[in-house]
Amino acid sequence: MKQKIFWTLSLLIITITSHSQDSKITAELNYPIPIDNNFLGENFNGIVDLGIKFRFIDLNPIKVGASFNGGILTRKTDFQGANVSNYILQPRIFGELNLESIEKIHPHLGLGYTIMVFDFAGGSDNQNGFNLNFGFTYDFSEKFFAQLQYDFVRLGVEDNVPNTKFNTNVNILKIGIGYRL
Repeated sequence: MKQKIFWTLSLLIITITSHSQDSKITAELNYPIPIDNNFLGENFNGIVDLGIKFRFIDLNPIKVGASFNGGILTRKTDFQGANVSNYILQPRIFGELNLESIEKIHPHLGLGYTIMVFDFAGGSDNQNGFNLNFGFTYDFSEKFFAQLQYDFVRLGVEDNVPNTKFNTNVNILKIGIGYRL
């Protein structure tokens, strides 16, 4: 698990530094809301989600980049007498549409991977899967924006866990603000 995180972050850093002169960077602060009828949506509340985006290819009107989000969810009630925290790591590649006719609104679509680390008193458990992300930002000014985005995560299941929508499909709505560096 630690090796996956290390290699993912290393790849992201190499990508960023190799294109740092051409990149546009944004920092984001989001409130994650688990939604839908599944194990996460029924049992966890969002705390915070922090993100950073790096745009390194301009294909006018589409900008392509890499992003990384890290979030924290907590269990609504104690699980067998223990608090459970869910740490979510999401590296992805994304495309953002920038049209002159709607210059304040920027739709985006991303594809990546999600790593969920469930931390509880007796240890930890990891769940991983592919992530599809879409949303849009609304510019308040050249530097500040608001955003709404949706993450769909398709988790893999272990041998002893039923392969059902309840156990594999995770849906997270994120509402936040951002700043262009």
